[in-house]
Amino acid sequence: MKGATSIYYPPGPVHKLPLSLFLNFLRNPIEVLNDISRYGDISHFKFGTQHVYFLNHPDYIRDALVTYNNNFIKSRGLQLAKKVLGVGLLTSEGNIHRKQRQLIQPAFHQDRLKIYTAIMTEYILRMTNGWKDNDVLDVHKEFMQLTLAIVCKTLLGFDIESQACEIGKYVTTLVEYFNRARLPLAEVIEKLPLSSNRRFRYAKKQLDSIIYHIIDNRRNEYANGTVLHAHDNHDGDLISILLASKEFSSVNETSPHSISSLQLRDNVMTIFLAGHETMANALTWTFYLLSQNNKEERKLHEEVDSVLGHDLFPTVANIPKLEYTEKILTESIRLYPPAWAVGRQAIHDCKIGEYTIPAGSTILMSQYLMHRDKRFFLEPERFNPDRWNNETRTNLPRFSYFPFGGGPRGCIGEPFAWIEGIIAIATIARGWIMKLESGHPIALKALATLRPKYGMRMKIIRRNV
Repeated sequence: MKGATSIYYPPGPVHKLPLSLFLNFLRNPIEVLNDISRYGDISHFKFGTQHVYFLNHPDYIRDALVTYNNNFIKSRGLQLAKKVLGVGLLTSEGNIHRKQRQLIQPAFHQDRLKIYTAIMTEYILRMTNGWKDNDVLDVHKEFMQLTLAIVCKTLLGFDIESQACEIGKYVTTLVEYFNRARLPLAEVIEKLPLSSNRRFRYAKKQLDSIIYHIIDNRRNEYANGTVLHAHDNHDGDLISILLASKEFSSVNETSPHSISSLQLRDNVMTIFLAGHETMANALTWTFYLLSQNNKEERKLHEEVDSVLGHDLFPTVANIPKLEYTEKILTESIRLYPPAWAVGRQAIHDCKIGEYTIPAGSTILMSQYLMHRDKRFFLEPERFNPDRWNNETRTNLPRFSYFPFGGGPRGCIGEPFAWIEGIIAIATIARGWIMKLESGHPIALKALATLRPKYGMRMKIIRRNV
């Protein structure tokens, strides 16, 4: 299609009502993108006056995230997220993002990950020790509380388990705000005296209070010399690392070279919102899939029992041997990637394929759809962990499977997530079987992450091992 300014647009849907496609997208974004994907590997549509390009081929996704990544910034949705996250790692751009990423990287150093493994196992066992044989639980809620407690203890050095349920509700409120922030006239809506606006402001205030309390405690510990300098030995948590940094100057802090409490708050808030929900969703969908696939579940139990022997839970030394467990997690997040789509905004004209994407345009890419593309995955709707053999991994185009993004903005916590997922699956499978409650509805809720719309009620049965 040729536009009025001689821009050649890829094919795509055209609607007479300017916002009808956008409103459909808000109701069911995956279904809308699936329909649009039929127009080709690059398609074009409009949300009101906003031009959107949907990239649905690994080569084009690689161009956007890697080859020409300097031509793009985070999408408008994450720009709006700054109202909650501030200028943390997830929302910052350019030099600020690069500096923060360099500073935070030691928190994910290999030596730290070994320490985290013991903490992960401890918290998983605390959760399962509270279960009773034949209980029926919403395991999504269980995993949300678990992963929040783990990320707080490992990355923030703070035991928040007793408040995990309360904090989880606040986090959900903020995630729902992100979804609503994409609505037309969102800035007008948030000024109205609506109950949803009051819930959002209250949740943000409560989380800020908790986070500043954590920061103040850690700053006092650091000032008293009880926190180790993480840059020297990689033995500190994320807050310690940032406190040790001289990269950021601040105003109204005791040291002119210390990182400001606001900058600390922004990065801690990012960990709160982004650091636990993805893995909670991944675990939820994994155990749902296992409950529907008995052969794969039995094979998992056989591996876990064989690798662990008489031990009741895995250690870091067991992880390389839990090969089928890793395949199960890999396949689960192929079918239900926690981050189901990623967006970017063009700041310069950029040619991708045979089309020029003009500055100011939005591009969308969907892990959910790419991971189910029959060009790259045989029987893409089937749960088949055995597909992840060495040949498949070698031959797959890089961005046919990208659950953690890629390029300079790829997820910094990916190694953490893989270890947490493998440890959690193996520990739980060692002692328990989960069966979906009869009649429980399964539906997707595509917010910032891919949640089960109605939770995940499952009967938990103790294994005799």
